[in-house]
Amino acid sequence: MATAAAETQHLLERVESPETVQWVIALHGGAGGAQRQSLPEQTEQGVRRDLRLALQKGAAVLADGGRGPDAIVAALSVLEDSPRFNAGRGAALDEHGAARHDASIMRGEDRGSGAIAGSSRIKNPIVGAQAVMNQTANVLLNGAGADWFAQQSGLALVDPRYFVTDDRLKALSRVQQRAQTTQSNDILPDDLYGTVGAVVLDSHGNLAAGTSTGGRTNKRFGRIGDSPIVGAGTYASNESCAVSATGHGEYFIRWTVARDICARVEFARSTLDRAVATVLFEQLLAAGGTGGVVSILPGGLVVFGASTANMRRGVMTSGAPARVAVYSDELVTVLSDTN
Repeated sequence: MATAAAETQHLLERVESPETVQWVIALHGGAGGAQRQSLPEQTEQGVRRDLRLALQKGAAVLADGGRGPDAIVAALSVLEDSPRFNAGRGAALDEHGAARHDASIMRGEDRGSGAIAGSSRIKNPIVGAQAVMNQTANVLLNGAGADWFAQQSGLALVDPRYFVTDDRLKALSRVQQRAQTTQSNDILPDDLYGTVGAVVLDSHGNLAAGTSTGGRTNKRFGRIGDSPIVGAGTYASNESCAVSATGHGEYFIRWTVARDICARVEFARSTLDRAVATVLFEQLLAAGGTGGVVSILPGGLVVFGASTANMRRGVMTSGAPARVAVYSDELVTVLSDTN
């Protein structure tokens, strides 16, 4: 099931798996744009390759009997290492021209969670989030504290300049110049870069979710969005579903989007696609918030939803190859593994 109305470009797509499926991984590379703006062909093909490689890296973990969080880390690390996504190497820059990363991860079987916010040195923020989950009694570490913890834990660190790419510097300059000269809300090309996230059903029957981002271009120093907030940008419970979100973080925090979707499934007995549509299209959009989610049920059903024209995403299962899409008017369900 999918919709992509010409005026709104809403996406609501179900990807069903057979009952015999052993594992499923689905991911997003961000949602943005009010119109279907095509990326330069070279960039678009790079995005598709990155998405497919991320799925394959995560799938390799799952096919070997690995756990969901490890598959998420393997998949999202690929996207964090790519300059084509708003996470890790390609993170958006704040008003001071620095990249400060947010990430979180959650296990569905016991709701174990870990997150980092405002990190400037952890090479792969999703690795930092997993380390917080596995090695501490905390859920969220911030800023210099997160970087210090990563150093003490032996995680890969880099000079903050590693994250400052030419494309992101140009995007920051455009946004700052526009802020000085106009109040226009026109979509800029950098809006087509996106937060990354993944949800997984592993062969042990457990769900997991993870999200990583650099936030918004020219964000206020110290600003933290929904990506490291459990229940807002990330949530997983074997009793309901797993969700990773992307979009205007302030709205996703106030509406506790990830948890709300799963709560509707668990307590209101809503279908997953109905829960996604209600939260994204009836609540958030009406309030002025845009974005998208990737979500999964314990049975392996995946639902993608977005209130934007662009949503980079993909899915792979134990019985089907990687399938990826870039725009909301494409359907993952009909794309072949050669796209």
